[in-house]
Amino acid sequence: MSEYNTGGAAVAGGPSGPRASVGVRFVALIVDGIIVGVAQLVIALILGMTAARVIGTVLGLAYYIYFEGSATGQTLGKRVMGIRVVDFNTGGPIDMSRAVVRNLVRIVSGLACFLGYIWAFFNKEKQTWHDMAAQTVVVPVSAYPIS
Repeated sequence: MSEYNTGGAAVAGGPSGPRASVGVRFVALIVDGIIVGVAQLVIALILGMTAARVIGTVLGLAYYIYFEGSATGQTLGKRVMGIRVVDFNTGGPIDMSRAVVRNLVRIVSGLACFLGYIWAFFNKEKQTWHDMAAQTVVVPVSAYPIS
């Protein structure tokens, strides 16, 4: 992106537009984790821990894929924090197939001692490994309004 929705030009060597801070993204992740965790707890109480782990993992993936692959690009946590996932090149929503890639690689980002998440601190676009794999960025809704 050479320009972003607020009309400003990209800074050479800097991010190509406004990006959500790592801290805001982390809070959104906590909110989403609570939502998925409560669902997993209910499943555990009904079906036991083994079933809760399997069903909870599938449910968590489905949650992120559905919401991030939607027109808003927002999970409930991202909505609360005023951020969204968008296509790196167009600034528009991503489709479900890219949401699948993003969220499968998100698992790898966490399994590798969270290095995939930490990467955002050092990447000029604040991209995690899963953002880079799916060619996405997380942005403030104020700069990239939902159409």
